[in-house]
Amino acid sequence: MNKKKILVINGPNLNLLGLREPSIYGRKTYTELEDYVNQCAHALGLDAVLFQSNHEGVIVDRIQAALGEVDGIVINPAAYTHTSIAILDALKAVGLPAVEVHLSDPEQREPFRRVSYTALACERRFVGCGFEGYRLALEYLNERLSGRKA
Repeated sequence: MNKKKILVINGPNLNLLGLREPSIYGRKTYTELEDYVNQCAHALGLDAVLFQSNHEGVIVDRIQAALGEVDGIVINPAAYTHTSIAILDALKAVGLPAVEVHLSDPEQREPFRRVSYTALACERRFVGCGFEGYRLALEYLNERLSGRKA
């Protein structure tokens, strides 16, 4: 039985974790996030493919390239959550099960952050859980893809 492969996409400025607004995002680094996601995926018997970009078109290209390559997507589109119809359309086009994750809770922040275009193409959202949101997203997709009730 082949391991399920999950693409984990992180959007703009997440590469600056630990430096960027630590009062909101914490002091852990992006490398620590990558390590955490890989550990969680391994514990679930999944393969995680991690990807980060600050560029909208590159994220769209990566989502499109995921078709036929991965079984599901975990996405933290960061600021593109609130602006990118292109990322929404790419998620819809590939039709893979997708879960949106945010380290902070956008509902508790500035009003412009309360709109999520990408959520329209995602089956679930995990917000305000810090790194733990990624584990929850991977668990959800693992159950969903194995046919168990998620």
